[in-house]
Amino acid sequence: MKEPAKHVIVAGGGVAGMEAAGSLAEMGLRVTLIEKGDDPGGNLLKWHALFPDRRPAEEVRKYLRRRIDQENINVITRTSVEKIRHHGHEVIVSLSGGTEEKADAVIIATGFDIFDAHRKEEYGYGIYDNVITSADLEEMFNRERVVKADGSVPARMGFIHCVGSRDEKVNNNHCSKVCCVTAVKQAIEVRKVIPSCEVFCFYMDMRMFGPYYEELYRESQEVHNINFIRGKVSEASVNINNRLVVKVEDTLAGRPLKMELDIMVLMVGMEMSETGAHLAEASGLKLGVNKFLYPADHHFGTNRSSMKGVFYAGACTAPMNITDTISHSRSAVAETARYLKIR
Repeated sequence: MKEPAKHVIVAGGGVAGMEAAGSLAEMGLRVTLIEKGDDPGGNLLKWHALFPDRRPAEEVRKYLRRRIDQENINVITRTSVEKIRHHGHEVIVSLSGGTEEKADAVIIATGFDIFDAHRKEEYGYGIYDNVITSADLEEMFNRERVVKADGSVPARMGFIHCVGSRDEKVNNNHCSKVCCVTAVKQAIEVRKVIPSCEVFCFYMDMRMFGPYYEELYRESQEVHNINFIRGKVSEASVNINNRLVVKVEDTLAGRPLKMELDIMVLMVGMEMSETGAHLAEASGLKLGVNKFLYPADHHFGTNRSSMKGVFYAGACTAPMNITDTISHSRSAVAETARYLKIR
């Protein structure tokens, strides 16, 4: 008699969770994918184009939807994983609504939350009409309409790096890794949509660590005439003409600047998801100094947790881009298969 397929629960239906579920199902495992939102896809659902090649985000969304379109994957939406515990040879998962599921293993893929820009009051998000976030700008790109609050076309835009990252005031000392390259990508897109618009990037350090990121940075300057100013914006206000005024010190030139902008874009970073943080606390899982899930080993155990049968995938462990998230998810599947003795 054939042994029934082993059951793996994947907590989180973003990029990491969808990739993990698809890979597990291809191995013949029975998979339950649990997503807190209305549809799987996570933060990718709102994105327009991806760095470094400005690939349409819809192409990646289609790929991931195909990954979970398999008979042995059960997708449960509008539900979150509240607690995980190991009992005997099983992992018991408590779900919102008071129900429980049993599994042979669990992959946590709760991802990240975008930093709430309201917490940086000095930038005026939610106070001034034309202060937006990088996520807001992506939605404008999706609507194919980059305009000011009054509907007029901006003549000058500024991108503010490291909002909610590398910032002791909000207790986030970590680098979110993707903000610099996202700013470069978005700045190029603005120049393509509005060629007459002047674009400035105010940065602390340009951290272009990934493949083709440096080339994109060079293209932004040499082809698209994006202006880069090394300095942190200290204050934003609105003048009598209803234009934004920012104060910044140009640390390379060694002089203060005051500049008028039509739109200011805050490059918001990543934080551990609220869902993931609650799950960790309830389940006794450790968090690192960056407040993301703390793995068993930073060199050869980034997918393993401190609980038997429970594994980590994607940006629940640290900020990462989509490419790295998919790779990390696949390695989580390999660790899970090893644990379940899949051959």
